[in-house]
Amino acid sequence: LRWNMKTFEELYYEVLMRALKDKDMGLLEKMDYYDTHQLDCLLHPEKHPLVWRTGDCDCGDDPNCVKACLFHAIRPGKSGKIEVDEEKCEGCSICIEECLEHKLTGSKDIIPALLAIRSHKGLVYALVAPAFLGQYGNKVTPGKLRTALKMVGFDGMVEVALFADILTLKEALEFDRNIQTETDYQLTSCCCPMWIAMIRKIYSDLVPHVPPSVSPMIASGRAVKSMHPDALTVFIGPCLAKKKEAKEPDIVDAVDYVLTFQEMQDVFEIMEIDPSKMDESEKDHSSRGGRIYAHTGGVSEAVSSTLQRINPNRKISIHTRQAHGVPACKAMINDILEDKITANFYEGMGCVGGCVGGPRVLIPHEEGRRNVEDYGNSSPYPTPIDNPYVIELLHRLGFDTIESLLEDSDIFTRDFLLQKN
Repeated sequence: LRWNMKTFEELYYEVLMRALKDKDMGLLEKMDYYDTHQLDCLLHPEKHPLVWRTGDCDCGDDPNCVKACLFHAIRPGKSGKIEVDEEKCEGCSICIEECLEHKLTGSKDIIPALLAIRSHKGLVYALVAPAFLGQYGNKVTPGKLRTALKMVGFDGMVEVALFADILTLKEALEFDRNIQTETDYQLTSCCCPMWIAMIRKIYSDLVPHVPPSVSPMIASGRAVKSMHPDALTVFIGPCLAKKKEAKEPDIVDAVDYVLTFQEMQDVFEIMEIDPSKMDESEKDHSSRGGRIYAHTGGVSEAVSSTLQRINPNRKISIHTRQAHGVPACKAMINDILEDKITANFYEGMGCVGGCVGGPRVLIPHEEGRRNVEDYGNSSPYPTPIDNPYVIELLHRLGFDTIESLLEDSDIFTRDFLLQKN
């Protein structure tokens, strides 16, 4: 029956449908029209790398995917089949895009995530990335998306933009403390795991210039678990690399599952949920600063405006430079290494356009940028320091002042110097 073998996509949708409709998953083991390796990837993604091979290919001795990998994580194995080094792979998705035969795909965690959501005894929170605006239709407000996610089984939705606000405050405070001369500079540590992986694994001499902060995704997961220790946290965003970030040993306590916008869209389609037709459930608490993190330059703008609010009389002002896309990030880093310093705050994002250009977005990054910018402009709070919800949340988490963010904190801090190797 090999000739009647289901494709990977057919198998994926069959398994997903069974998980959503509470059908017996064990029956899959009695069927002979699936690839057992592919099925194991879907049911147990934690056992496999972030990039899966869905079939054999014949790309010769120098495949595009191998040449394209910045981290040298993909190579032809002894059998001639492409192999992915789980330790080296950062989930940038470039190899998937470069695969001429389309035999590579990104990890899908939706099956075990759904099973966990259905069986979890405590609260289940969806942590939604700032790039979500417009991904499920221009008429889908945050409130409508929150209602749609509740229909899937989530108890609540948290906008990660609120925690981008907190990390903006922290980075602005770090800049104010550390940048004291005209030759000092800081590299942002927020948002992009690809940018951080490039610095840690390829340009490790620059690690001391990265402030010791977690990403907004990790901050939101840790904060939720601090207030609700038994909660299950599921991040939803545009990026495969976030799946790798969530597994890093020093921050693995924060987020239980990472799903892409595409994975959640597959769920909506099978469950026949149209987010645009949902009732509103509004709880918008983020500032403009946090909301615009999703596009290139957003972090720089947010930190710059927040620094101005914190210390308007600062003698050395902030001068920013941004790069998006791996080639541009490499060029910017090389300029720094060659002492071509033109800024004192550097922001890098691995995807063209920033997070709105991530490999698992549902709309073009130009449209995503417009949506995020409009959403940022609709916030009543221009910067995080103007946002009363940020101050209230910090108090709930045990921070008496914004300056206390600079003290050691298990929630918002990690040590990149310990991580660079």
